Amino acid sequence: MAKIRVLIVDDSAIVRQVLTRALSEASDIEVVGAAPDPFVARDMIVNLKPDVVTLDVEMPRMDGVTFLRKLMRHYPLPVVMVSSLTQKGAETTLAALEAGAVEVVAKPALDKHNLSEITVEVVDKVRAASRARVRAIVAPATPVHTTALPTSMVATTNKIVAIGASTGGTEALKDVLTRMPGNSPGIAVVQHMPATFTKAFADRLNGLCSLTVKEAVNGDSLVNGVCLIAPGSSHMLVRRSGARYYVEVKDGPLVCRHRPSVEVLFNSVAANVGANAVGVMLTGMGGDGAAAMRKMKDAGAYNIAQDEATCVVFGMPKEAIKAGAVDTVAPLGRIPETILQHLR
Repeated sequence: MAKIRVLIVDDSAIVRQVLTRALSEASDIEVVGAAPDPFVARDMIVNLKPDVVTLDVEMPRMDGVTFLRKLMRHYPLPVVMVSSLTQKGAETTLAALEAGAVEVVAKPALDKHNLSEITVEVVDKVRAASRARVRAIVAPATPVHTTALPTSMVATTNKIVAIGASTGGTEALKDVLTRMPGNSPGIAVVQHMPATFTKAFADRLNGLCSLTVKEAVNGDSLVNGVCLIAPGSSHMLVRRSGARYYVEVKDGPLVCRHRPSVEVLFNSVAANVGANAVGVMLTGMGGDGAAAMRKMKDAGAYNIAQDEATCVVFGMPKEAIKAGAVDTVAPLGRIPETILQHLR
């Protein structure tokens, strides 16, 4: 079996060494080169023909996003962005995801004892990127105004929508959430993403959506018109107190190799929401959430999976379908309509 050929682009020699060491530990990955800046990387990409590029966000001479846009226009291939855990780094990384990057990892924090988790994360995301469908980048979507649900119906059903996503999920979530009306039932989202990035991601979605979108804080109520995004590096669960749904945000070990984990969210929804839940599985690699989505279905939830043709990586939806957890398979553009039809 051919190895995944990776080119590392980063202006820090230490980071290049750390990433090379982390990726080289995987038997199915080969680091074919490391470049200190985009100008060197350009020639290396042409000569070495890597399957995946890891790209630093902030570099001298040319920033990562500018280089990415040029790359996707002239030589498109899967790119994993490596970004610092700063507000500026997070915002720039979101622009990179919109420009065609398929994954993001946090730049290794060399002063912390978390290199084992960094290794798991970067290896998994390079594997996911290697399987991604790289598509032409179109103009950013504008919010679509969807007809509001009847207020009386919303007030009496107390539904919850739970969404899981990974590789390709940031753009898929934008597509879904900008098409949901402002009085939609509460929405809980787990998107595999490092800490700090989820706050910038939620803020960006909040400016595009009719919904109020925010990074979840422990104890936040899950009410109509609100979408809560699980914080990066924390699990999020849905709890119920009487008629009130709220979220619990907590630390914990990786589940299905992830934190936050879709499995954790969906298990809590199965246990505490049951038939009042709508589950959605979007694009992503692996099987995170599939078993718990089956528990949701067994508890009476209505579940939707994104179809293969519109997924960047048809992994998580495929595993959910194989688990018998899905009621409807729909293309990305029809998922909001499918949710709303069920709620009506």
